[in-house]
Amino acid sequence: MEKKQNLLQTLKYVLIAASAGIIQAASFSLFEEVLHMPYWPSYLIALVLSVLWNFTFNRKYTFHSTSNLPKAMMLVFLFYLVFTPLSTWAGDLLTKAGWNDYLVLAVTMIVNLVTEFLYQKHIVFKD
Repeated sequence: MEKKQNLLQTLKYVLIAASAGIIQAASFSLFEEVLHMPYWPSYLIALVLSVLWNFTFNRKYTFHSTSNLPKAMMLVFLFYLVFTPLSTWAGDLLTKAGWNDYLVLAVTMIVNLVTEFLYQKHIVFKD
């Protein structure tokens, strides 16, 4: 892939991921502020909603993948099989240590953006 195509692909991914981030932040806020749920279930539910949105639209518009959907979904599931418990556990520890819930969410979302893009680009949709 040439440099210009890589830049365009990255930009598309970031824009779609930003929309997923809005979904994650809004649902997280709803669970924390309105429903008064603790950090970890608020984060976990918001993450799942965000992942579904992000995967669906990035598969179509960023990676233009029409290949084996069950295989792609399984590979993303494997990513989140590692990322979800680690980020939920770390976030819970940090918030219990006094960190602001929204700061923890923002840092986690940035880590997720970068690691998931690289994983999807080089593993899930490499072809």
